Amino acid sequence: MRNKNLVIGIDGGGSNTRVAVSNTMGKLLAYYVYPKAASLYKDQAAKDNVHMAIKLALEEAGCSFTDVCGVAAGIAGFDAAEDLNWVQDLTDLTEFSCPRWHVNDAVVAHYGALMAKPGIVVISGTGSIIFGIDETGIPIRNYDYFHYAASAARFLSYDAVYETLAGHTDHSDQKVIEAMLKHWGTSDLDELNRMGLTGFHSDDHERNRLFASFAPTLTSAALEGSALAQLVCNRAIHQIIVGIKILSRNFSMAPVSVACIGSVVNSPYFQSRLEKLSKGQSGRYFEIMDSQFPPVIGAILYAFEQLEIPITNEIITNLMSR
Repeated sequence: MRNKNLVIGIDGGGSNTRVAVSNTMGKLLAYYVYPKAASLYKDQAAKDNVHMAIKLALEEAGCSFTDVCGVAAGIAGFDAAEDLNWVQDLTDLTEFSCPRWHVNDAVVAHYGALMAKPGIVVISGTGSIIFGIDETGIPIRNYDYFHYAASAARFLSYDAVYETLAGHTDHSDQKVIEAMLKHWGTSDLDELNRMGLTGFHSDDHERNRLFASFAPTLTSAALEGSALAQLVCNRAIHQIIVGIKILSRNFSMAPVSVACIGSVVNSPYFQSRLEKLSKGQSGRYFEIMDSQFPPVIGAILYAFEQLEIPITNEIITNLMSR
């Protein structure tokens, strides 16, 4: 009989599904990126996507389902008890005979970035959430306050298009407006407006993908001095700051450690603004930290914890040498 000495970690927090296969000493045997989402809110075929990603990752590792002793999955959109049914289906393969754990993608992001030490992770990319674990080990979210930082990529673009159609632009925005018209395949703002009247696109997922893919243009334009881009980026950054400070009230430590995950919040413009706004008259409100590991490795660490495998220096060294 083969030994069950493999752990699977899944990061289902973006447009892609990432799967890592590790042995119980932290040696990575496979890291597979499947180009489709793991969240039912992003793709109705999420279950098939994750099943395929797991199978391909195990093939890459040259291993079998029977070698796996635990699976941990961080899934975007797993925000309430009623989500558990579809989330559990994502890893429900008949070949598995091991425990499986499912959490929100922010949890595995935190485990990876801060290794579950007290602090906050800000996720702004495909989605947006601000998640912390305080000194007593209690998880807290900005969602708990019904606060939402509209800083996901698509929201930046929605905001920019609306401001543009409202006429809130100036000479500094010419380049970004030209890029906007090209991105939506329109010749002028009147045509973009007519497209808006019909909802920009008939398919919700495709519309969100279209808007999200314009966000890098906006964050770059903000860095180059576009007033429009800076307006929408600063608005999102302000909402992130509010979320960080709300959660920080639950910590006794000062400053609170904050790690950033996602293409939007890690763009140079966002990083420079967050660093500047982290400081107050009496010192730092929070301190931006480099992420130790990506979320998919956070899922591996989460599985180790559930299996009561001590996270030794050897394991950390092995994971770092991926």
